[in-house]
Amino acid sequence: MVKLRLKRCGKKQRAVYRIVAIDVRSRREGRDLRKVGFYDPIKNQTYLNVPAILYFLEKGAQPTETVYDILKRAEVFKEFRLNQTKFN
Repeated sequence: MVKLRLKRCGKKQRAVYRIVAIDVRSRREGRDLRKVGFYDPIKNQTYLNVPAILYFLEKGAQPTETVYDILKRAEVFKEFRLNQTKFN
């Protein structure tokens, strides 16, 4: 099973996170399938590769709680629901 979760990067006391699609059995710092975004909690900046995120969500990837909140703030789930209604 694939999850969308945060992968820690950056310096000590200056954490920056990548949003990655990763196998559930992998560690937090393990090998990811694809990098799909970036989150800086200090500057409160977010970059999302929305087409890649939608692709993984359509394939059944589950976001973690934190990633879910980030995607919800960016209104990615509205686009996900629109894509689902187009194909059904």
